[in-house]
Amino acid sequence: MDAHEDTTGQPADRANEEAARAVLIDCDPGHDDAIALLLAHGDPRIEVLGISTVAGNQTLEKITRNAQSIAAVGGFSGVPIAAGASRGLVAEPIVAGEIHGESGLDGPHLPEAQAPLDPRHGVNLIIDTVMNRPAGSVTLVATGPLTNLALAVRLEPRIVERVREVVIMGGAIATGNLTPVAEFNIAVDPEAAHIVFHAAWDLTMVGLDVTHQALATTEVRRQLAEVGTHPAKFVGALLDFYGSAYTAEQGFEFPPVHDPVAVAAVIDPSVLTLRKAHLDVSLAEGPTRGMTVVDLRGPAPDGCRTSVAVGIDVERFWALVVAALQRIGDPE
Repeated sequence: MDAHEDTTGQPADRANEEAARAVLIDCDPGHDDAIALLLAHGDPRIEVLGISTVAGNQTLEKITRNAQSIAAVGGFSGVPIAAGASRGLVAEPIVAGEIHGESGLDGPHLPEAQAPLDPRHGVNLIIDTVMNRPAGSVTLVATGPLTNLALAVRLEPRIVERVREVVIMGGAIATGNLTPVAEFNIAVDPEAAHIVFHAAWDLTMVGLDVTHQALATTEVRRQLAEVGTHPAKFVGALLDFYGSAYTAEQGFEFPPVHDPVAVAAVIDPSVLTLRKAHLDVSLAEGPTRGMTVVDLRGPAPDGCRTSVAVGIDVERFWALVVAALQRIGDPE
């Protein structure tokens, strides 16, 4: 990722302060995934090693093209993008066209010039990235269904002990959005989520309980509009369509942007309040399928490696997004 300069004139690569966090993003763009990718690209505390795509918000072909479009808009260079799983491990595919539109990224004009596609399968990109970097150096951020991560764990189990941590946007302590108790990313492939939740790595679940507070309000839209660059205008067009869809489908006055919250948590851990808790996923047929079960009955047991987000600093979160778009500027 190119070094940028922040608005205070200080070197934004911060090379003398701390190394950027090496991150691979597994996603299903998706309006909020698009903002998550631009946030990751625009913040110097993250080095984006690669982007793998997974069917979710729309079909694999559509969301992979969207990832390429976002990379073109943001001026990503040298970041491999690889298409991954086209469906869940067991369940038939489910898409969220009512929220994300026919393309999965309805609203803004998508550029004709596309970032190139890596020939590897997305699962192999994940495995190669983790295995070819020093142990404990790669963070996996998953903002879509967890199919690719589950397949990577099964294909190359050694990645579990080599990953620094896994941060997912998915699940909920309380109310779901696809069903009364299940959040979309988990419900689309609960078997994959079960594998990922039970792997012996450090994992943080960033669920609807906090992402439903990350609302693109009128004031937030004003701040984004003031950036004035093409990527910022692209985000504005995203939010125009996405906001209308959320109002029509789920009754939100302002749309929640789920996925960038997971990226923000890697950039600045103080954005979220976390609590150690055992996590599980219901695989039962019936109304509880895909429900995330979060055990908050007192202190977590010794050795618990899973955490859940229970609070968010919304102003700090949006400040990160605005600053990232400012740093990106207008890519050539």
